[in-house]
Amino acid sequence: MILRETNPLTKNHRVDKEKLKGRTVRTEEKQKKLLLGLLLLALLAVVLLSFSLGRYPVPLKVVLQAVGHKIFPQTAVSWEPQVEIALFHIRLPRILMGILVGAGLSLSGASFQALFRNPLVSPDVLGASGGAAFGAALAILLGMGTAMITLTSFAFGLLSLLLVFLISRRIRMDAILSLILCGIVVGSLFTAALSYLKLIADPSSELPAITYWLMGSLASARFQDLAFAAPPILLGSLLIWSLRWPLNLFTLGEEQALSMGVPVKLLRLLLLFAATLTTSAAVSVCGLIGWIGLVIPHISLLLFGADYRLSLSGTALIGAIFTLLVDDAARLMASSEVPIGILTALLGAPVFLSLLLREGRRLS
Repeated sequence: MILRETNPLTKNHRVDKEKLKGRTVRTEEKQKKLLLGLLLLALLAVVLLSFSLGRYPVPLKVVLQAVGHKIFPQTAVSWEPQVEIALFHIRLPRILMGILVGAGLSLSGASFQALFRNPLVSPDVLGASGGAAFGAALAILLGMGTAMITLTSFAFGLLSLLLVFLISRRIRMDAILSLILCGIVVGSLFTAALSYLKLIADPSSELPAITYWLMGSLASARFQDLAFAAPPILLGSLLIWSLRWPLNLFTLGEEQALSMGVPVKLLRLLLLFAATLTTSAAVSVCGLIGWIGLVIPHISLLLFGADYRLSLSGTALIGAIFTLLVDDAARLMASSEVPIGILTALLGAPVFLSLLLREGRRLS
């Protein structure tokens, strides 16, 4: 029997290297958690800024006093009635809606990009945005009120998902590819139907209303809209966030995820439902706000890496901050408010292009 001699120096070097690697990983995780904390503080700062800015500017000191009084009613502070109306009846629901929509669309985009393993996928890949837009236009054309416009838009957004599932089950090919192709087909059908509604709409009243709604805006956000949109957006967003662990394994490949005990089909179904539910609810109350779900996940990926345990939280925070800042700019840029969908496209396209160029240089 031959005994092999082991070099203790080599063994110790290997152990030291593993310890160093472990310390490096822990240090990176601490830095990322610290970054999440900084993003949360940044979101709070942007919320206070959004309270202060507008056609009726409110000094930041008054904002802090008013918010402090709402949290601690025993404090004796007084302000003008206009401040109460501006801060808590107009801006508060708008700010909360911006946070919900920005975080929800960003999480939906991140989940779709991970699910389809394609960085160019956005939340409307399954036609939910097209269906929701058609539903809103149909309700406007029929002279329905704001509540029915929102409800009809939401219903048609979910209908698009149902149609995609029913059609894709008939196609004998890769499940992911069939879903994408069916989403394109269903989205195109709803887009064509929307074009027909715009063609027959009254050009003096109905057509401008449809066109403005399609541009996307938070201007009409009220507490009743918030009460309608918050439950589905929160449900979908929390469901996506709760699946961050199996989503990490899913990105390694379906076969490897299955070998590790991940129910791939159930995971795919839950993510598709959650992302489409969130997107439909957001579009139904705010119109089409593009680029958020496409660009924000890339920024989060750049900051937090491909570990969805932390990057999904970062995606939600960055999406909320970005949406609030763009909405602030929409309120102040011109005498009449600029639809937020225009600004997200103007800002999102160059940012996305710069990210693509950066990635191209890194891989070259």
